[in-house]
Amino acid sequence: MPAVPLPSPTLTVPAVPTHWRFPARLASVPRARQVVRDTLPRHCPAQLSYELRLLTSELVTNAILHGTDPEEDEVIELVLWTADGHYWLAVSDPGPGHPTRGTPGPRACGGRGLLLVDALCDAWAVLPRPTRGKSVVAGIRLDKAA
Repeated sequence: MPAVPLPSPTLTVPAVPTHWRFPARLASVPRARQVVRDTLPRHCPAQLSYELRLLTSELVTNAILHGTDPEEDEVIELVLWTADGHYWLAVSDPGPGHPTRGTPGPRACGGRGLLLVDALCDAWAVLPRPTRGKSVVAGIRLDKAA
């Protein structure tokens, strides 16, 4: 067996993102929020933790309601990682649709999720997945609450 070269001692190997899969049911929303809270480091500012959990709730709820078929046994995926001075959150679903910002009236009970995502995030995008579905990827600066 040939020797496997070791990485250079000056090269930092990045952390592997934390990844979860949840059933595409609304009961998964609080579980997703909880795993994000439990994954954040203890020194994470309270406001940043709150915003990441709120973002998780919005994206997971949207993925379940608009990106899955309730008649199918589907899952959504959640990935959390840090890079480039941001916490990045990606929520993936198997649906073909593309999320769009609504313009709900003052009495509307819904339709404000992506407006909230816009307000919370420094950047977000919808990316197609290689096989099926899409990922909504959103970033919040690590120093936002500092």
